[in-house]
Amino acid sequence: MKFYFSTRDIPALQGLPLTERVKLLDQAAKRLSVPEKTLLNVLKLLVIVPVFALILQTASNWTSLLWAFVVFLVYPLVIKPFQYSICAKYIAQPSSKENA
Repeated sequence: MKFYFSTRDIPALQGLPLTERVKLLDQAAKRLSVPEKTLLNVLKLLVIVPVFALILQTASNWTSLLWAFVVFLVYPLVIKPFQYSICAKYIAQPSSKENA
């Protein structure tokens, strides 16, 4: 599986405006299989749960709030490439008839 860090990197979405890329990714996400959806949701939980654990520790250590903020900022950097890579195979390749 190839990792895509941007929607512009996905071959089927190259040259499309952002709104169309987002629309096609949303449609592709709806076609994910149950194991793929489960994997993506578990990965999301693995990033989100530590944020709440760090927030709970703020009573004894206020710097944990800063770490929670850092982990929250890293969330899209970790999850989006996985989401793009999993959804990429469900995006229809543009046919050569449409390009001619």
